[in-house]
Amino acid sequence: MPTTDTRPNALDALSDIAFTINSIQEPKALLAKVLEIAMDALDAERGFVLLSDEEAADGFTVRAQRNFTDEQLDNLVQLSTSVVYEVLREGEPVLIYEALEDDRFGGSESIVLQQIQSIACVPLRLKDRQIGAIYLDSLTKRGRFTRDHLPFIDAVANQAAIALENAQLYQSLREENRQLRTEMQRLHGFDEIIGDSAAMQEVFDIMSRVLDSDVTVLIEGESGTGKELVARAIHYNGHRKDDPFVAIFCGSLSDELLESELFGHKKGAFTGATADKKGLFETADGGTVFLDEVGDLSSRLQTSLLRVLQEGEIKRVGETQVRRVDVRILSATNTPLQELVEEGSFREDLYYRLNTISVTMPPLRHRRSDIPMLANHFLDKYATGRRSHIRGFEPDAIKALKRHRWPGNVRELENTIERAAIMAGGDLIAAEDLRLPDQSSLDPFEPGITLKEAERRIVLRTLDDCDDNISETARVLDVSRRWLHYRLKEWEGTDA
Repeated sequence: MPTTDTRPNALDALSDIAFTINSIQEPKALLAKVLEIAMDALDAERGFVLLSDEEAADGFTVRAQRNFTDEQLDNLVQLSTSVVYEVLREGEPVLIYEALEDDRFGGSESIVLQQIQSIACVPLRLKDRQIGAIYLDSLTKRGRFTRDHLPFIDAVANQAAIALENAQLYQSLREENRQLRTEMQRLHGFDEIIGDSAAMQEVFDIMSRVLDSDVTVLIEGESGTGKELVARAIHYNGHRKDDPFVAIFCGSLSDELLESELFGHKKGAFTGATADKKGLFETADGGTVFLDEVGDLSSRLQTSLLRVLQEGEIKRVGETQVRRVDVRILSATNTPLQELVEEGSFREDLYYRLNTISVTMPPLRHRRSDIPMLANHFLDKYATGRRSHIRGFEPDAIKALKRHRWPGNVRELENTIERAAIMAGGDLIAAEDLRLPDQSSLDPFEPGITLKEAERRIVLRTLDDCDDNISETARVLDVSRRWLHYRLKEWEGTDA
């Protein structure tokens, strides 16, 4: 650099460009920012970035420009093309100190008309491949760019090329992610239900078979496994998709209020019933009613629901008129209804009416192979706006996700990824960004746990202590490698 005043600006500019690599993942915006920083650091008055383009007439296309009018940019096509060709042919920067007197380009009409005084053009390289160039010029000062500036200009070009490669790779990965998700949805037809494990393939198969029938479906599974998503998918991919889908959580209301919500009421039937009201079964006529946590229904409401299933009839609270409805009933529970039948708290005849077809949603710990796919799906959902630079997970983060027990299942995983997207400092989510509890710190001798759980905790803690070295872990535990591999495989797929 010619003076000590310029050097700190150049260093600051390089630092800014390095930060840009980790903060902008859209190629056009990234190149515009790199150009802005380079021009400010070198006090250039105008500039643009050209990238190779086989479809363009001259082989190049302007991808970013600053302080040019469209007319000025068009007039510079001949000049920029000749300069760029020389830069790419030789693989070296071109510096023009006094453009009007330069034997190579001084006669150019563009230089004469626009009174360009000095020019700098440097190649953009990815490894040994020339992919474009950065062009800077000055209209008011001769010798604006000198050979003392070359190390900085070259460093800017190298940083820009790396940034562009990262951005293009990120865009490619996101597009591939979208295409894979689209293909999965095309095959299964079920938006938002993600997974290709054997357990989920079985779910998809059952769903596909019941779409175009009116058979009742009982969806069982722990909280957070996506039971309502399954119910919605069955409705919106079936022949009733153009009619209403109505969902109600049966455990959130008192018996009287729930009865009114389901079946409606007559004006004056109870305090506050100031007008006649349709119930959800009438509202959903022609469509589907989804009863979430159906096991919480009282005996009286179970009897009323059985009448709907057997006769297609309802009566509003407070009236004797029988009304006919045509609805499909889908239901869900996180407590197996068979157990409630055996306890005597759920009608056996209603159970068999609801359970014509059953779908069991596997807990997340039973389909750990789906976790990376789900995590990336949720990252794509939440890594937007100011968090759009986040492009994936570090290997330790995926490892932590697959080891976690996920008592809240997919819902807990989604919340974890949303939180991690907020907390992440870089472009990859690290294990510490997940804020997951340390599973290895669990007490293997905690009162009330099973022998199998104690065994699992001891083995996994020892595995962590041995840095995942299977041979060393087997030696410490005095077990065979085969036994250890068997146990780890078993715990990956089941709730040990």
